Amino acid sequence: MRKNFVKEKLRRGEVSFGTWITLGSLHATRLLARSGFDWLTLDLEHAPIDWSQAASLIGAVADAGCIPLVRVPDGTVPFIKRALDAGAFGIVVPMVNTPAQGEAAIAAAKYPPEGVRSAGGGMHAINFATTVEEYYHRANDEILVVLQIESPSGVHHAEGIASLPGCDAIFIGPVDLRFTMRQADGSFPTAAEHEQAVQEVVAACRRCSKPVGIHCMDADSAVFRARQGMQFLAVGSDLRMLASELARWVPILWPDRPPADVGGY
Repeated sequence: MRKNFVKEKLRRGEVSFGTWITLGSLHATRLLARSGFDWLTLDLEHAPIDWSQAASLIGAVADAGCIPLVRVPDGTVPFIKRALDAGAFGIVVPMVNTPAQGEAAIAAAKYPPEGVRSAGGGMHAINFATTVEEYYHRANDEILVVLQIESPSGVHHAEGIASLPGCDAIFIGPVDLRFTMRQADGSFPTAAEHEQAVQEVVAACRRCSKPVGIHCMDADSAVFRARQGMQFLAVGSDLRMLASELARWVPILWPDRPPADVGGY
């Protein structure tokens, strides 16, 4: 059975870089899976990707030797079960605000007696290059569970969430953290206030020796965070890469036009 080398790297204290898959393009996903990233996370929280499409993309990543992860829509049993049965090597669970939410997500990712995941399917075993029975026997050890903190409540409970058995890493969502820190009048936190919240999560993870990472918008930011000691680092997304090149090309082609808002997370 294939080993989840990202989980092993995190255990050894090494840095792991990946990116987000949001476009649902098989061609782009296959290219990114061979580009050198350790892992690719298929974003089923925000991207309009259905389950059949997701299974094909997950398989393409696995076949390339890269580690396929899925950010599930939320940390409930149906979503986590379907992501793992589709062959994902791990999950990223958004909006974990309390230890109880994290505990429930971990249980959903584990077969009994450690959790409540039900047995079924066969695509998971194909991606791990093993038999179904062997997968059932070893999946609990290989599946990566990443809990995402992206709210003041999550920051407040960061140490309790990070210390949960079965939580392999904490991932900070900087965009939603910024939005959930808004005041009643809609004003956003200052950059310093936002960074303070990020560092509170980092400190909590260090206290319980748990890997921590964050979503970065570009490669320079990811390297900076790695030098700070973060390990699980997302570098933009397929959409971000496309949008960044568009933002660079458009002014060259049409210098008299106003800058285009091409977006891209």
